[in-house]
Amino acid sequence: MERLGHVVRIGLNRPAKRNAFDLTMLDELSQAFTDYEEDEALWCAVLFAHGDHFTAGLDLGEVGPAVASGKALFPVDRVDPVGLGPRRLTKPLVIGVQGYCYTLGMELTLAADIRVAGEGTRFAQLEVKRGIYPFGGATLRLPLLTGWGNAMKWLLTGDTLDAAEALRIGLVQEVVPAAGVLDRATALAQQVAQQAPLAVQATLASSRAMLAEGFEAEALRLVERARGLMATEDAAEGMKSFLERRAGDFKGR
Repeated sequence: MERLGHVVRIGLNRPAKRNAFDLTMLDELSQAFTDYEEDEALWCAVLFAHGDHFTAGLDLGEVGPAVASGKALFPVDRVDPVGLGPRRLTKPLVIGVQGYCYTLGMELTLAADIRVAGEGTRFAQLEVKRGIYPFGGATLRLPLLTGWGNAMKWLLTGDTLDAAEALRIGLVQEVVPAAGVLDRATALAQQVAQQAPLAVQATLASSRAMLAEGFEAEALRLVERARGLMATEDAAEGMKSFLERRAGDFKGR
């Protein structure tokens, strides 16, 4: 983990194994996400990977037997990085991927809020080729994000898609040279972190609630959420900065 002001960069660092996730990496990633969530001075995070590949996916030799025995991938008292468990991020996450971005890597990508891919990135949910299926959120998020046909084409065949196709179907928002992935993801995170953090978090909460509970349910909460923000110091600073024609100096209060 590397702090850059209000931004934290979280790096996968098992490049000799193509960043394949063993139980230790899964545990450490959930702890890193929890540390980010609980630190009030951190307003946006970047998830990236050292080496040529984001991740080859789960190290099934170790993780497979653990899952089969009923062991949870992530401790239930910590933030679940794929956003399925009881604790989930309430703050934004930008992800930058390159090389292989397979199985869990693709699901971490889907769980992020803004996604950047390097040229040459290869995505795959190849679980059906191994006699299992994606259980980290791809079956839920890919159809919502890309449409039914696009999702089923890749989920049911287990084939790989390149960065250009990922951009076309909306899996990623930008494709940049592979060497520039971390810089671009960081720049986006820093831009998010320049905004009022409580307003950013409320925006995330509203959009996520719409997906989880439906349009009408969240529509009824919009004004209530707005009133809560209007009472904050940051809202007062936002109005003052507008009148003074300058950037806001937000404190998260």
